[in-house]
Amino acid sequence: MDSTVRSGTEALWAVLGGDPALVDRVEYGGPAGLLPARLPVMDLARATVAACGLAAAEHAGAAGPVRVDDGAVATAFVSERHLRVDGRAPVSFAPLSRFWRAADGWVRTHANYPHHKAALLAALGAADSVEAVAEAIGGRTAAGVEAAVYASGGLAVALRTPEAWAAHPQGREVAARPVLSRERLDEAPPRGRTGPPRVLDLTRVIAGPVATRTLALLGADVLRIDPPASPELPDQHADTDVGKRTAALDLDRPSDRRTFEELLDGADVLVTGYRPGALERYGLERPGLVTARLSAWGDYGPWGGRRGFDSLVQVATGIAVTEGSAGEPGALPAQALDHGTGYLLAAAVLRSLTEQERDGGSRLVRLALAQTGHWLAHGLPRYDPGRYVTESEGPLGRLRHAVSPVAYEGGPAGWSRPPGLPGGDAPAWVTA
Repeated sequence: MDSTVRSGTEALWAVLGGDPALVDRVEYGGPAGLLPARLPVMDLARATVAACGLAAAEHAGAAGPVRVDDGAVATAFVSERHLRVDGRAPVSFAPLSRFWRAADGWVRTHANYPHHKAALLAALGAADSVEAVAEAIGGRTAAGVEAAVYASGGLAVALRTPEAWAAHPQGREVAARPVLSRERLDEAPPRGRTGPPRVLDLTRVIAGPVATRTLALLGADVLRIDPPASPELPDQHADTDVGKRTAALDLDRPSDRRTFEELLDGADVLVTGYRPGALERYGLERPGLVTARLSAWGDYGPWGGRRGFDSLVQVATGIAVTEGSAGEPGALPAQALDHGTGYLLAAAVLRSLTEQERDGGSRLVRLALAQTGHWLAHGLPRYDPGRYVTESEGPLGRLRHAVSPVAYEGGPAGWSRPPGLPGGDAPAWVTA
């Protein structure tokens, strides 16, 4: 693999605070041409998995190579599409989770969960049918639909170009931050844990559950907690909760709250994926705890308290425009923001555990799908044809042309002469 492939891993490993020398242990391989897109989706996928593998090997004290197979990576990034339950394919997006034409553009909604669907219909004053929602949205502006649905507790995002997102207040906030942040909060002593790390999982959908699914694979004791009234969608549970145990607790019920606090007292890692601010009232801090907070838009800026999903982040940030064609929005070949953020979150937790076990201190890591999206669009090396063209002056004028791909050490850097005028040379060999 060339330096472009390696550079994504190097960049993430540096943000994670890892030893740069360890990057040399990563071995890349597998089939080429997977997850094709205009944006470098395969580079994102490979780099996040490589960083997670490095963090896992470091934490385990493993000295061998870290192998990253593109085939395994690409398949894992669409794991929900490969899932079968007794031969049945999973349900992905509900009928009302899709793109809609508004009066002045496009809107994408997310209505997989019953309460989000109810909020969408209430905001639009529409009946529960594709036709009714299409009519309601078609008569409104995209921005108006976005505002009304969010105000009702639902999820809808107007399609924006990359330029519009870059000028948006939330887009500017996202662009000013790294792909993830890591903090040491105090001087708590190392925990001296002897068994596997205990991970309390308060995440939903894909990104957080992918992270905790990975931690479970690597030996952590992962316990996922969901509210009894709104369990995870069955197919998402089947795909992302492998390796974990799951339980239901109502944190507003005193007895369940006491159980939760006992679990938190014994946890080494807490992973949260609810919108920023939703869980703060429960008092989640503990000395020596590694806390990982995942959000859609970040816990800052005007959208800091908003809910969101991968599909909506793609639409707001301009990715759907970049991947679209013929005036219609498109999508990445995988929910790559979810999966990539999930593996990066697992890597950040593992690096924090490694540091906490050595140096102590409570640790906090924060990630957002929008930050991963910004890194995909702007942080990864891209193919730049300008690197592979040159210019020269000659009888035909100033020419710009591709350099030769044939090269070897000590060989010519380019042609010794430009093209001349047609038929303008003498019909004779050059003499020394």
